[in-house]
Amino acid sequence: MRCTRRSLLLAACAPLLPCAAQERYQRVRPSADGIGKVYMGREIASVMGWQGAAWLERAERAREEGADLLVRELQLAAGMDVADVGAGTGYYARRMAPLVAPGVVHAVDVQPEMLALLQEQARRAGLVNVRPVRATEQATGLAPASVDLALLVDVYHELAFPFEVMQDIVRALRPGGRVVLVEYRAEDPAVPIKPLHKMSQAQVLREMGPHGLVHERTAGSLPWQHLLVFRKPV
Repeated sequence: MRCTRRSLLLAACAPLLPCAAQERYQRVRPSADGIGKVYMGREIASVMGWQGAAWLERAERAREEGADLLVRELQLAAGMDVADVGAGTGYYARRMAPLVAPGVVHAVDVQPEMLALLQEQARRAGLVNVRPVRATEQATGLAPASVDLALLVDVYHELAFPFEVMQDIVRALRPGGRVVLVEYRAEDPAVPIKPLHKMSQAQVLREMGPHGLVHERTAGSLPWQHLLVFRKPV
């Protein structure tokens, strides 16, 4: 497929992107918390680096996110293979691991420093079924049809290539497998999170539209976040 005139203009800003990606994403002047790249009307947020790992393990996180409620909403079972995409320090990977054993938690992250931290945390907890997976900006590193559930907690809004990563996640799901997106509620101004690090339910549904997933439900049980469950058709 040939580049259009519009995509050739975009190439001046992103010369390494293929034509399809140039059509999919737009470039704008970066805002304070964004990368200057827009997908479906939303500027993509900057990634938190591994230097901020302590924030992921903060004591108040369990209360702010309702961590126990969140894990309960996943409806995990022994023997399931799951992926924690954008696992960071493994905060949720460690909570899922005992519930799915002897199944595996694939802890996926792009930052090798985060993977080293999560490996150490899992080792200290004696969790042998947490397996680190090095991702790229466009691919998770998960094998095709290898997981029953993929969880993304406060991660999707930071993906530099959201379309490509979601396509890769769908490929990694087994038939009937689920994707669970957890994002701070943009509809609620009382949620004390920077705007680019929040998403509305409408925006999440819009961005999941191209991937052939069925929206099963949105849980309203968490204090500050949406929890949206999507299923891959059998």
